[in-house]
Amino acid sequence: MRLALEALSLGYAGRMVAQDVTLELGRGEVLALLGPNGAGKTTLMKTILGLLPPRSGNIRLDGRPLSEWSRRERARRIAYVPQAHASVFPFSVRDVVLMGRAPYLGPFETPGAVDVAAAEAALDSLGIAALADRVYTMISGGERQLALIARALAQAPSIMVMDEPAANLDFGNHMRLLSRIRQLADSGLSMIFSTHDPDHAFLVADRVALLHDGRLRALGRPEAVLTPETMKDIYDIDVVVGSLPGSSVRLCAPRL
Repeated sequence: MRLALEALSLGYAGRMVAQDVTLELGRGEVLALLGPNGAGKTTLMKTILGLLPPRSGNIRLDGRPLSEWSRRERARRIAYVPQAHASVFPFSVRDVVLMGRAPYLGPFETPGAVDVAAAEAALDSLGIAALADRVYTMISGGERQLALIARALAQAPSIMVMDEPAANLDFGNHMRLLSRIRQLADSGLSMIFSTHDPDHAFLVADRVALLHDGRLRALGRPEAVLTPETMKDIYDIDVVVGSLPGSSVRLCAPRL
């Protein structure tokens, strides 16, 4: 499934956040969204999800305007992992993940064997099957984040939109998540994720979209977009970009 943004302007009533955003996301591609706080990364994601109407321009899924897709159709194709989620109800982790099957159920229908199997597979794929019977409100923030990602996987989407998915994870889960993002993309799932860490883009992204001052300032391969000059311009910080001895992976570090 192909997602296309065409001269997209986004924002809220009385406030434009970004404009003239044009890009395409192909099948199995990982796109990293970077930019300073307030650049419009979360607003762009909400617009892609149909939670906010575009101020102008178009969003298309496989050539069809997003506005022509029903909410159920969109939910079966695009999954969302929010930056944070606080539940006041003591659902089990398994039940939270099962909520990802909602687009496939009728108004009064309960999850069946296929839905339970999808939830269990999602939990297992992220290595958190042991949390299934734990109370969602009683697990750590990082564990809740992994449960939300499992919920999105249970949705069986074609596109996954993730708002700073690694923000609350420890280093081990951080790396496991990035590896999983790459594996999912290699299996055909298209991924968009926002991050404040350029190393995330270097590790797993095919392309980077850099938002700043209400514009899409750059779009391309991480090594072409995330340069010392660009980082200085966007973040006003001097950095070094290069590879460690014996590694082909590029990394970004502040020049202290």
